[in-house]
Amino acid sequence: MKILKLIKILLISVFFCACAGSQEGSSRGVSIKIKGSDTIVNLIQELVEKFVKQNPSFNISVTGGGSGTGFASLINGTCDIAMSSRKIEEKERMLAKSKNIEPVEFKIGLDGLAVLVNKNNPVNKLTLEQLRDIFMARITNWKEVGGEDRKIVILSRESNSGTNMFFKERVLGIDDKNNKNEFSAQSLMMSSSQTICDEVCQNPNALGYVGMGFIDERVKPVSVAVNVESEYVYPMPENVMNGTYPISRPLYIYTNGELQDVVKMFIDYALSATGQKIVLETDFIPIRKQTVK
Repeated sequence: MKILKLIKILLISVFFCACAGSQEGSSRGVSIKIKGSDTIVNLIQELVEKFVKQNPSFNISVTGGGSGTGFASLINGTCDIAMSSRKIEEKERMLAKSKNIEPVEFKIGLDGLAVLVNKNNPVNKLTLEQLRDIFMARITNWKEVGGEDRKIVILSRESNSGTNMFFKERVLGIDDKNNKNEFSAQSLMMSSSQTICDEVCQNPNALGYVGMGFIDERVKPVSVAVNVESEYVYPMPENVMNGTYPISRPLYIYTNGELQDVVKMFIDYALSATGQKIVLETDFIPIRKQTVK
C-alpha cells in the first residue's frame, strides 16, 4: 500500500510539473515573423521594439522585401504577419485559399506617396498629368516642367512593391482595366524606398516616389496638384489627414485566420492608442482620431 501511495504522489507531482512547464513555455520563448512592405518596415520595427519592451519573453523578427513578398510568405507559411501598402489581390487570395490560408486584413494607418527631386532641382511642383507623362516618357526633359535643360532620370520601385502598384493606379490610372498605361522602359527599378532616396540625393536629374516616412533632409519633396486648375499640396501628414493631398493610401497588415496568442497581442497593441501614437511619431497617419492632436 505504501508503495502504491508513493507512486500516486510521484505521478501527481509529474503531472503538475508538466502543466506548469507548458504554461510557462506558452509565454516564454515565443517567436513570430513579420515580412513585407518596405514602406512600413520602419514603423513595424518601432512598434515591435516598444511591444517587446513590455513583453521581453517574445521574439519578433521584421524584414522587408515588398508587399508581394509578404503575401507570398504568409501564403507559404513562412511568416505570421504580412505587411502591405496595398490590398491583397484576388489571385493571391485564391492561392491562399488553395493552401488553406485565410488572410485577415487590418488597417493600421494611412500614408502619402511623396514625389522626390534633388535638392538643387528648381522644380517645386507638378500635376498628376505631368507625373503621368514623365513616368510614361512623354515628358523627358526637366525644362518641359519648368526646370533646367536636363534629361529626367525616372526611378521606380520594383513590380512586387505595393508602392509601385499604388503609384501606377493613382498616377498612371491602371486601375482602369481598359487603360494600358505602363512605366517607361527607361525607368530604373529600385529595390527599396531607401535606395530611391539615396539615388535622388546624389543624382541632380532624378525623380522618384516614396512613402512619406522616408522623406529626409537630403532630398526635396514637390507639391502635387490633381490638375493645373487645382491647388498644389505639399506631402505632409496633415494634408493626408484632411484629404487634400492627392496621392495617399491605407497601410495594412494581414494574418492567417483567427488571431491567437502573441499575434493577437501585437495587433491589439498596434491598433491601441499607444500604438497609433507610434504611427504618428513615425510620420504616418493614425486611424484612431483621438491620437491626432
